[in-house]
Amino acid sequence: MKKFLFLSFLLTSSFGIAQQQISKDKKDLINTIETKKQELTELSDKIWALAETAFEEHKSAELLADFAEKEGFRVERGVAEIPTAFVATYGSGSPVISVLGEFDALPGISQKAQPDKEPLNEGAAGHGCGHNLFGVGSLAAAIAIKEKIKNGDIKGTVKFIGTPSEEKFFGKIWMVNAGIWDDVDVNISWHPGAETKADVQSSLALVDFKIEFFGQAAHASADPWNGKSASDALELYTTGVNYLREHVKPTVRMHYHIQDGGQVVNVVPDYSRLWMRVRDTKREGLMPVYEHLQKMAEGAAIMADVDYKVSLISGIYETLVNREGGKIMQKNLELLGPIEYTREEQEFGKQIQKATEKEMLGMDAEITALEDTKDHPGGGSTDVGDVSWNVPNINLSVTTAPKDTPWHSWAVVACGGMSIGHKGMIYASKAMSMTMLDLFKNPELINKVTKEYKERKGNAEYKAIIPSGPPPIPDTTK
Repeated sequence: MKKFLFLSFLLTSSFGIAQQQISKDKKDLINTIETKKQELTELSDKIWALAETAFEEHKSAELLADFAEKEGFRVERGVAEIPTAFVATYGSGSPVISVLGEFDALPGISQKAQPDKEPLNEGAAGHGCGHNLFGVGSLAAAIAIKEKIKNGDIKGTVKFIGTPSEEKFFGKIWMVNAGIWDDVDVNISWHPGAETKADVQSSLALVDFKIEFFGQAAHASADPWNGKSASDALELYTTGVNYLREHVKPTVRMHYHIQDGGQVVNVVPDYSRLWMRVRDTKREGLMPVYEHLQKMAEGAAIMADVDYKVSLISGIYETLVNREGGKIMQKNLELLGPIEYTREEQEFGKQIQKATEKEMLGMDAEITALEDTKDHPGGGSTDVGDVSWNVPNINLSVTTAPKDTPWHSWAVVACGGMSIGHKGMIYASKAMSMTMLDLFKNPELINKVTKEYKERKGNAEYKAIIPSGPPPIPDTTK
């Protein structure tokens, strides 16, 4: 017990010393964010309650854009032909540092801010990825930097880039194609998580596509021989996908959702539809699998004697890691020290873990040491990857939910609407603004970050994986 107390004392002392080493400029950033903490929390909670999904985040985007405008930013709305995308800019000249924010929710996981499952609005969406925190936390970082530019402490331009539809269509791809990051020197991003760390791991490349089969309806009992079943083709296709799993590399992920397999049991279905998604750790590994899966759709159609159509929805690159940027972020995390949780917050976290059948460990307050970058990481995908192939990108993960919490679930929604999520959001804004300040004040850091970006990208030519035409904005007039 004495040994444990001594180690705790050493850790507390080291973080106390680190806090004392924070420069006046960085203390100014922290004070700006602390002064606005109540407003920022209220803004996050409004977006949490709205829980608007892909390309339909009209009120959420308006709240963020209005707040930026009130803070003195020049706001350009509806960029890249996306009504809910916007860019808020302050300052002029170089360097240009951007911070991006997301604010879309996930369908069907509405939840109250409590540690047992109970929808806020039955069947509605919820922020199961913490994007209500993501957007506001990033805007807070931009506001803190804006104050330093306004006071003449630093020179340059800060941009907050509001990026919709990360969960479904990957809106940043169209924004990249529209040149939103063309004049940016370095981009900063963060994501809510179950641990706090400078994120130097990549994500998975992904392609999203839809497969439709078209047959001939008939009575399922009286004359099924007159029918051509689109549902048969769908089943043959998914069977082929499941057999293929044994013959792809371990890094490949394939998953699908049957959106229409027929309407009633006594009709041979003349239409079926499948939403298919394929991932791999590298785009070059992904594309051959995607091409083979398209051929398989033709094979299934031939076997069922029906017609078929494959439509590309969207696709994203893996994230281009930047360790030089990660080192800058890591130093600022260590200066800030870990998030401190109350007894009530720890208990809330444990109850979340109990409800999701995880070990009741509570909140992870530790700052993770800078990790070695893995060649083939697991995990999910993000359209931040496409940004990272067009501008040097620095990533951060901050704890907003207890350890081992199932992501994209009601449990994350619950945490995002109460103080655990709020604390993570405010912490992230401080860490990002401090890192941005380092870049503004030291051009050599930008040079190092840019040099690594160019080396990692090499001669690769970025080509967006999206269908031709404008973004797939829902028609709300129907």
